[in-house]
Amino acid sequence: MSEPIFQIPNEVRDFAEKSMEQARKAFEGYAGAAQKAISSLETSTSTFQTGATDVSAKALGYAEANVNAAFELARKLLHAKDPQEVLTLQTEYVKTQVESIQSQAKDLGAALQKAATGR
Repeated sequence: MSEPIFQIPNEVRDFAEKSMEQARKAFEGYAGAAQKAISSLETSTSTFQTGATDVSAKALGYAEANVNAAFELARKLLHAKDPQEVLTLQTEYVKTQVESIQSQAKDLGAALQKAATGR
């Protein structure tokens, strides 16, 4: 008895790719607008305000990177040839994201402390 072949029909794959690209473009538009909003904040001599702006910019950058990583995973999953490849891709994604989020949390913590203490 042969193993069933894991295949996504081309029409479904094309629809999913188009939908994913539209979602990516919408997110990029949102991220661009958010970046403009952050950069348009009036500068102040207040150390905390400057620090808070830096923290906000870092957080937005990390959120954007994390969403882009999820989009990239979705793109790879659409082209997976079998369930084993799906599992491998998902496992690699989770491992990479855990490491990334730990690094991001450490960096944001340091930035918050710097903003709060002015050092």
